[in-house]
Amino acid sequence: MTPFNRRQTLATLAGMAWLGVGPAQAQAVYPSQAIKFIVPYPAGGATDALARMVAQKLQDSWQQSVVVENKPGAGGTIGANLVAKGPADGHTVLFSIVALLQQISLMKLPYDPIKDFAPISRVAISPSVFAASTSLPVSNLAELVKLVKANPGKYSFGTYGPGTSAHLQGELLNMQTGMDLLHIPYQGAAPLVTAMLGGQLSTAFMDAGSSRQHFPKFKLLGVTGSERLSWLPHVPTLKEQGLNSFEPLGWFGLFLPVATPKPVVDKFSTEVQRILKLPDVREKIESMGLIPGGETQENFAKVIKSDVEIYSRIIRDAKIILN
Repeated sequence: MTPFNRRQTLATLAGMAWLGVGPAQAQAVYPSQAIKFIVPYPAGGATDALARMVAQKLQDSWQQSVVVENKPGAGGTIGANLVAKGPADGHTVLFSIVALLQQISLMKLPYDPIKDFAPISRVAISPSVFAASTSLPVSNLAELVKLVKANPGKYSFGTYGPGTSAHLQGELLNMQTGMDLLHIPYQGAAPLVTAMLGGQLSTAFMDAGSSRQHFPKFKLLGVTGSERLSWLPHVPTLKEQGLNSFEPLGWFGLFLPVATPKPVVDKFSTEVQRILKLPDVREKIESMGLIPGGETQENFAKVIKSDVEIYSRIIRDAKIILN
């Protein structure tokens, strides 16, 4: 029996003992009290908005209070640690982003993002768009590479901060193309967009969810993922342009403590999948420039495994270290 399956079996037995009933009855009993969504980032952002949308739908469905608590700090690790070390009864939930996995190779954590959480489902998926300032005399990625190589040390790429997806993607782009774009980190999306609009930055990997409205003001040279975006059909993927390991997409996802009884995990996951198929929910997510999620626990676990492998390799090869 694999460690993952063994943990699932133990969780199932624990759940039955905790509830004093069998698996089918366990699902019927849950939830038995208010549910807390822990968002490890400040209120007002996309993570917070998505969490509140799902929380409201769960509350309507289960007729049980579902509250969102923002616990920002330390790059999201404070909130994640509260859930990892909290009660494993299905009433304390982590609503996090892909940074949860990237941090494995970037810092020492008080929890294990793989071993301490049971993945539920991605709520929304966020591709990145590689954009260039309109002041650059280029119209595609190949022309940018030629320009940068002819002018070493002159051009830059901006990010939302060290260790973010945009940082990893920029370093990966440098490694694979031989460019020397200088990394310039900012504190979030707003100052990054402002710098791009003002011409202080040459290029940036920009999150589709937070920056979509600004894309017409830039030259869009590529998108992450395996397929072109339906609303940017003219922008090729980086994979199409001969680059690899740009397939991972940003995401917002739900997690429970790994020791949560499996019948509870199953019921929670099934309900979240149902919610994410609702037309009004999908419309809301798409209006944010995001792609609706809603896959099974098993498929989300596969995404996590692949993401960890790719991001850890990028961090190692690019020698990215957080001070």
